[in-house]
Amino acid sequence: MGLDAKVAFNAVRSHWQVESMHWILDMTFREDESRIRKDRGPLVFNVLRKIAMTMLKKDESKKASINRKRKMACLDDDFRTSLLNSMP
Repeated sequence: MGLDAKVAFNAVRSHWQVESMHWILDMTFREDESRIRKDRGPLVFNVLRKIAMTMLKKDESKKASINRKRKMACLDDDFRTSLLNSMP
């Protein structure tokens, strides 16, 4: 059974999409350093981080990295409110 180039391309691309998301979560939210390990805590915080990442990625009001936007949201009530209100 040979490997079709299109199938190989799609497999590699989907793998790196997942790796990219994990890298962003680790660099922005320090997910790998999290000490949350009991019960459903890790799952809940993973979902919350992904929601926050999506909100920060979709924001077009500020031209900044996801990490920088996260820090701005911590310091600026108005920016944080606009992020939260922008989600459906």
